[in-house]
Amino acid sequence: MCLHETKSCGRCQSTFECKVGNIAQCQCNGLSFSDEERKYLSTHYSDCLCRSCLLEIKRELKFKPIEEKLHFLQSTAKTR
Repeated sequence: MCLHETKSCGRCQSTFECKVGNIAQCQCNGLSFSDEERKYLSTHYSDCLCRSCLLEIKRELKFKPIEEKLHFLQSTAKTR
């Protein structure tokens, strides 16, 4: 079984080493995802992403409702 595979991140196109044959040493080891995050990842990407992008997506999804609310408030303030 292949322990390491060089992949290109589907989000930022950087290369990274996927260690699917030894998940304990893989770059994504230790990251946990909510059901919403997993659904987002599976609908937007078909393969592994680099650790940086995974962390950035987690951050974006965490703050998305806040950003949407701020955008809504700003847009309604402009119409007043």
